[in-house]
Amino acid sequence: MQFKQFFLGCLAHASYYIGSETEAAIVDPQRDVEQYLKEAKANNQQIKYVIETHLHADFVSGHIELASKTGAAIVFGASANAEFEHLAVKDGDVLTIGSVKLKILETPGHTPEGISIVVENTREPLKILTGDTLFIGDVGRPDLVGSKGFSAEQMAGFLYDSLHAKILTLPDETEVYPAHGAGSLCGKNMSKETWSTLAEQKKTNYALQPMAKDEFVAMMTENLAEAPAYFPKSVAKNLAGAKSLEDLPKPEKMSAQAVKDFSGVVLDVRSAVDYGAAHVPNALNIGLAGQFASWAGTLIDTDAPIVIVADAEERVEEAVMRLARVGIESVAGFLLIEDWTFEAGKVEQISVEEMNERLSGGSDDLQFVDVRRVGEYESGHAPRTVNLSLSDLEKLTDRLDASRPTYVICQGGYRSSAGASILEKKGFREIYNVTGGTGAWINAGFETQM
Repeated sequence: MQFKQFFLGCLAHASYYIGSETEAAIVDPQRDVEQYLKEAKANNQQIKYVIETHLHADFVSGHIELASKTGAAIVFGASANAEFEHLAVKDGDVLTIGSVKLKILETPGHTPEGISIVVENTREPLKILTGDTLFIGDVGRPDLVGSKGFSAEQMAGFLYDSLHAKILTLPDETEVYPAHGAGSLCGKNMSKETWSTLAEQKKTNYALQPMAKDEFVAMMTENLAEAPAYFPKSVAKNLAGAKSLEDLPKPEKMSAQAVKDFSGVVLDVRSAVDYGAAHVPNALNIGLAGQFASWAGTLIDTDAPIVIVADAEERVEEAVMRLARVGIESVAGFLLIEDWTFEAGKVEQISVEEMNERLSGGSDDLQFVDVRRVGEYESGHAPRTVNLSLSDLEKLTDRLDASRPTYVICQGGYRSSAGASILEKKGFREIYNVTGGTGAWINAGFETQM
């Protein structure tokens, strides 16, 4: 059996290739599908099935394009009610690829139509592809879109049953392969590990510890982060079937004057340092080096017209593809920063050492904003910070004084640069990005509050 995990750090998303003899299956594919086609060609195998463990909310899947290029059948759980031809599977159904059996378990909880796939090969331990039902270190959120009228409490109850009546009844040595890892908003405590065993998860996963069902439901429905606005739109695209990336219009190169006059979103995809040194004024900075797609989907309306600012055309192409992964297909054009001929905006980058000195100076004038999520902030933060999460920052800036020097910090300096760009557009003029973030602050041994 050929078994390969493809992990996409930008979305903390895992997809899978399973092959046996002359056949293969792809599970939870990302929107750009070329890597799966290459893998099948390398193994001299035909892709027979494209299987979705659920209707994904955080990215647009490539199941339609992959099926059209291979003739594979698209597989969904029976209650998905997808709007295109597909194979609807239910509990106990078995698909075969070569000598490998793929046994379907209906595991609702994260979504109503969720399934898990038990991979049976007599020469290896069982594997289970759990989608967003069971993660490494966590389980799926019960409150996201696609619940078809069920409350979060009802979905959490379904999730408890799926875990205890189905997944946890498998042998302890069963290998667990989820659809997401650390950084995804589909859970709240995911490990950086991308696979584990049931035995290990029973020992270390907080959500699998012995507890009554009502205790589990209460735990799973408290302190949930707000879901990004693009999630329902991704579900809708996945339900209807997204168009091929090849059919999306290509953005055109624009002049500096055209970008200056542009009324949509100017998206600078360069690093925080490069953005800070010189940028198109009021551009939103979301760097390609981080979780670009997730934050773009969170901070930009799916249908907003966009101009990309980058330092090379290949970075533009990468940004267009990664935006499409979260359903943003409205890139109108691009500008290379070297072609910007008007006055540039600047955001000064300062180290945690310099920030500590400014705090120690006793100035009452500065304001210090931590844009991490609430849970991160409460686990430890620099003194005199106010916590305004990046996902909510644009609508919370009235809590700040735009006339005062404003310092922005996150965990490492990536989100804080995005936050600084939002503040600039809101009229803040003296803005500083704290490089290294809270991680560097703690490592330097400076005062930390809980």
